[in-house]
Amino acid sequence: MSLARLPVLFLTDLVVLPGMVVPVELDEAAQAAVDAARAGSDNQLLVAPRLEDRYASYGVVATVERVGKLAGGAPAAVLRAETRARIGNGVTGPGAALWVEVETVDEAVSDHARELAEDYRRLVVAVLQRREAWQVIDSVNRLTDPSELADAAGYASYLSPEQKRELLETPDVEQRLETLVAWTRDHLAEAEIADKIGTEVREGMEKTQREYLLRQQLAAIRKELGEGEPEGADDYRGRVEALIEWGVPDAVGQALLREVDKLERSSDQSPETPWIRTWLDTVLDLPWAVRTDDSTDVVAARAVLDADHHGLDEVKERIVEYLAVRARRASRGLDVVGGRGSGAVILLAGPPGVGKTSLGESVAHALGRKFVRVALGGIRDEAEIRGHRRTYVGALPGRIVRAVKEAGSMNPVVLLDEVDKVGADYRGDPAAALLEVLDPAQNHTFRDHYLELDLDLSDVLFIATANVVEQIPSALLDRMELVTLDGYTEDDKVAIARDFLLPRQLERAALTPDEVTVTDDALRELAARYTREAGVRQMERLLAKALRKAATRLATTDATTVTVDTPGLKDLVGRPRFTPEAHERTSVPGVATGLAVTGLGGDVLFIEASASDGKAGLTLTGQLGEVMKESAQIALSFVRAHADQLGVDPAFFDQAIHVHVPAGAVPKDGPSAGITMVTALASLATGRPVRGDVGMTGEVTLNGRVLPIGGLKQKLLAAQRAGLTDVFVPLRNEPDLDDVPADVLEAVTVHPVADVLDVVAGALEPLAQGAAGAAA
Repeated sequence: MSLARLPVLFLTDLVVLPGMVVPVELDEAAQAAVDAARAGSDNQLLVAPRLEDRYASYGVVATVERVGKLAGGAPAAVLRAETRARIGNGVTGPGAALWVEVETVDEAVSDHARELAEDYRRLVVAVLQRREAWQVIDSVNRLTDPSELADAAGYASYLSPEQKRELLETPDVEQRLETLVAWTRDHLAEAEIADKIGTEVREGMEKTQREYLLRQQLAAIRKELGEGEPEGADDYRGRVEALIEWGVPDAVGQALLREVDKLERSSDQSPETPWIRTWLDTVLDLPWAVRTDDSTDVVAARAVLDADHHGLDEVKERIVEYLAVRARRASRGLDVVGGRGSGAVILLAGPPGVGKTSLGESVAHALGRKFVRVALGGIRDEAEIRGHRRTYVGALPGRIVRAVKEAGSMNPVVLLDEVDKVGADYRGDPAAALLEVLDPAQNHTFRDHYLELDLDLSDVLFIATANVVEQIPSALLDRMELVTLDGYTEDDKVAIARDFLLPRQLERAALTPDEVTVTDDALRELAARYTREAGVRQMERLLAKALRKAATRLATTDATTVTVDTPGLKDLVGRPRFTPEAHERTSVPGVATGLAVTGLGGDVLFIEASASDGKAGLTLTGQLGEVMKESAQIALSFVRAHADQLGVDPAFFDQAIHVHVPAGAVPKDGPSAGITMVTALASLATGRPVRGDVGMTGEVTLNGRVLPIGGLKQKLLAAQRAGLTDVFVPLRNEPDLDDVPADVLEAVTVHPVADVLDVVAGALEPLAQGAAGAAA
């Protein structure tokens, strides 16, 4: 380490490290520093970078090798940097230059520094090899001192002036080499990525150019040979012309020809080309002129429907009527009904498990048509029905067009499953899009957003299914012919289980009728006490469970046959889940049995009323809706107003009256419990229990009139399942009894009433019996 006084030369754009030889253009300040060095410091001066915010801490001691002029005539000097030096205070010196004290830096080289130097040398050689700088590689390999090797980075073009300045200000050799190794590795990684990208781009461009050149040559050869258009366009044109000759609407044919012309004029590099090809493929795959022949044997069609499903006479009759009209027109040489206003749209509404979905396939089988199922439950995007615009990436036609394409004919049976569960959000309302699809006056010109062509859906038989009709928008419901499937009677369930469910489950369990026998009494027990549903899904599950247990018994014991009878059901499927409870629940005054309709079919509903000392008023519990709460208020007002006729003590109304509708966790609403509430309150007020075999349904007015209600068939089916023998219904619902199965009317005596006083008189136990029961 030594001290010296040297003139200083500040450089703006150049960072000089020890060992470098650089030419410097001389301005006034640089000329002064060089002159001072030549005059008073043995041709030595200090070269340091010029910084904006401070003076440099380190520089290099350099020797002025030569002074002359550049090629352009500007004065310049060649400087050879020798050692790194620390800059001290300014001092005085001869000439106009700035003089400073400098302290040379002694650099110690450790073994670790030598290892780092070898690592750095290999990295530098790898960089130079990429540039094919073989002579520079030889120079690098001749450098043995780690400090000299590190300072040679001053020539590296991939290092910025800031990075080189950091090297200059790092006197420790190990630290300098560690920094350089990290920087050089990052540079190599970036260079490899850049080379890879460049190679891929270059290969892609070369491939594109080569394909373009070959296509141009192919086009020229075809032109010389007179072979016409390229193969792809000629294929589409031939397919389009064949389709037009086969028979498509004129507007469709013109649109196809326009798109083919556009395809022929566009190159494969055009972004529109794949869109046009996809659109043409979609339109050409549609069965424009394909129609299946309907079966004309009406009797055979009804036999097919009866073989596939038990009961459901109303919908079967509607299908047979549809077929009979078409067969009659065909037999008389008349055009088969088609076009505007001729479409058939049927809505099958009913609880789950009654066979709505499977009935659609059976209808297609009976008509001899193709069958396609479209699941609508949960869809929220209007484009699911109408399709997407062609401008969108990945655009597709809607589900209706795809269903016709999948069917392969223009007159399939399309089942729109769960139409009541269609949602809506910011993307539109699919139910609104279905208005055109399901309107017989419009669907002969259905227009999908993707096709932008009129598609005739008038020959399509649409069958929609729903559980809750009230959830379907009124405008959509108005376009469909409603057929209600209210559920099965106990006899129906036994017949369905014997003829359909049992054979299917025997086959799935790998059993034969000789190995397992299920008695009708066991089936009736399953329907009556193990299930309480409108359909037969739960019953099929229980049958499957019983047969699995029977198969296990055959496999694990010496038994060769198993008979499933009523006493054996407990071991196979457990205890009965449902027992008649109407007699038990209504054994005390204040409890009446009502009838209700839910999304799962009909059900019984118990109305409980009690009175206690306290502030006069009415308390309602059981998650009741506003309409049901108003029915309770109306019932109490009616009983108070007709207390004399009902034999009620006026003091009864001075108590706190509480009306509860179990089960409390299930929301309930609707006006049809009105007469049931009147009966419960009258029973409580008179102390006369309600007969345990009586059920009732109907809306009540303030003057006691009984108004009509909906879902009568489902309610009577529920009454039969619950073991009720007498049911009071509104007189104005009497025409609805025509739809109720005969065996239900035989099991349940229906009493049409117009006045709620008649309900109370018929539903309450006789006064003497009630008084005796109360005394007991």
